[in-house]
Amino acid sequence: MAKSAPRIGSRRNGRIGLRKSARRIPKGVIHVQASFNNTIVTVTDVRGRVISWSSAGTCGFKGTRRGTPFAAQTAAGNAIRTVVDQGMQRAEVMIKGPGLGRDAALRAIRRSGVILSFIRDVTPMPHNGCRPPKKRRV
Repeated sequence: MAKSAPRIGSRRNGRIGLRKSARRIPKGVIHVQASFNNTIVTVTDVRGRVISWSSAGTCGFKGTRRGTPFAAQTAAGNAIRTVVDQGMQRAEVMIKGPGLGRDAALRAIRRSGVILSFIRDVTPMPHNGCRPPKKRRV
């Protein structure tokens, strides 16, 4: 049986945490996904690799409080705090979803000191796609 090649980044090599701390990111993309129940903020580099992420649930909010604007503001602050320490100065913002946390997350991003090159709404809109479910009769 042939011997397998050692994987880069495996625990045996001892290189497990070197790449994550050594990366300097001058420019990135901030994705805000705001649903009615939760808000997820993901920070990526320009190629799309995730650097940092946070959500209202990971910030300690449970149940219906995850969908509040304050929870979205806290989640955005947590996600951006780590990338500002890694040297991010400019960012693009992509906002998706109809939730209450859209504006609050954007406000928190603006307050963080990162220069925003543009803000884009990427909420998926159907061009008369699937048939909607039938109306509720209560």
